[in-house]
Amino acid sequence: MLDALLSSQRDVLILLARLLLVALYILTGWQKILGFSGTATYMASLGTPFPKLATVISIILEFFACIALALGVFTRPLALLLFLFTLGTALIGHRYWTMEGPDRHANQLNFFKNMSIMGGLLLLAITGAGRFALM
Repeated sequence: MLDALLSSQRDVLILLARLLLVALYILTGWQKILGFSGTATYMASLGTPFPKLATVISIILEFFACIALALGVFTRPLALLLFLFTLGTALIGHRYWTMEGPDRHANQLNFFKNMSIMGGLLLLAITGAGRFALM
């Protein structure tokens, strides 16, 4: 019975999954747009190469690519691209294994949050956008 319900609502559930997966990125991408210089400074403090370019790339992926994903545009390739981006942000921005105390705990949670998001992005790359998509 559950299989039949899920099957009949497959496209609605894929749309919901797309929106939930990108909500955080759209929010953080918008914050990066509004606070560009602060974001570039933060990226530099993490040792990110070319922090201003990294900020631009982050904005493009987090805000614009995720809006495209929400709309169902180029879903499969963008999901894979965001998978790689999310892996990179986990490895660069959440190196909990180098930390102690509360910072270690907070970054460990964020690292594994990224891993969870990566799982959702892989599923989205496999399923595609579903029926409710522009492309």
